[in-house]
Amino acid sequence: MGQCGITSSKTVLVFLNLIFWAAAGILCYVGAYAFITYDDYDHFFEDVYTLIPAVTIIAVGGLLFIIGLIGCCATIRESRCGLITFVIILLLVFVTEVAVVVLGYIYRSKVEDEVNHSIQKVYNEYNGTNADASSRAIDYVQRQLHCCGIHTYSDWMNTRWFNEFQNNSV
Repeated sequence: MGQCGITSSKTVLVFLNLIFWAAAGILCYVGAYAFITYDDYDHFFEDVYTLIPAVTIIAVGGLLFIIGLIGCCATIRESRCGLITFVIILLLVFVTEVAVVVLGYIYRSKVEDEVNHSIQKVYNEYNGTNADASSRAIDYVQRQLHCCGIHTYSDWMNTRWFNEFQNNSV
């Protein structure tokens, strides 16, 4: 009867580690996609720090892969030290996730203000032609997201382009 419990536990742990590997693959894909997509939106952001989330996502994906590998090896070999290491790593991941959620909640308004300021600056430089990169970026984003303006169409009424052309159309 005891052997059945050990086999079940090992099976569950290996399955959970396979989930870690799947999550690692998905995170690496999402991070790479965000990194590649950044080229289309880089005119809206003033600094290169906007790439930090994409790099962080890829790093977390790599870390999850390593954690899954440690967990699988420890489970299959029935290594007490390996399993303790695995549990400690999982606890550290949990504490880190809680810290990130708390920091995200605390700084959400600051990030939103910075992004709005940066986007407003690009909208003020818009000239209505596809000659410059910022105008192409605005046109691209509005086509892709099927939107008009930063929040609503009335955001255009405060831009230099709208005031110069006075055609009352967006």
